[in-house]
Amino acid sequence: MSDWMPGPDTAQRDEADEAAASAPAVPPVPSFDPAPPTPLGVARTPTGHAGVDARLERLADADHLAADGHTEVYEDVHRGLRDELTALDVRPAPAPTPAHDNRS
Repeated sequence: MSDWMPGPDTAQRDEADEAAASAPAVPPVPSFDPAPPTPLGVARTPTGHAGVDARLERLADADHLAADGHTEVYEDVHRGLRDELTALDVRPAPAPTPAHDNRS
């Protein structure tokens, strides 16, 4: 017959198990991976100017890109809007003057 008695190692393990069970849950380790692209859901209201509306629709492309890809889209839209505004300042070419018939 064996008379088993808990030894000092067993008592220490029981105390460690009790401490682990009563300890607060450890929060998960944060991930340093970039978050996946998420659309911002910003509504783009049409302006009625086809050129401007096309440029603003281009902003939707940024919704599907990681943050480091937004810069290229924003710069492209900015450049396009600047071109649209510049085109508004261009004066139309003067109308051709009729040829004068100087017959007497």
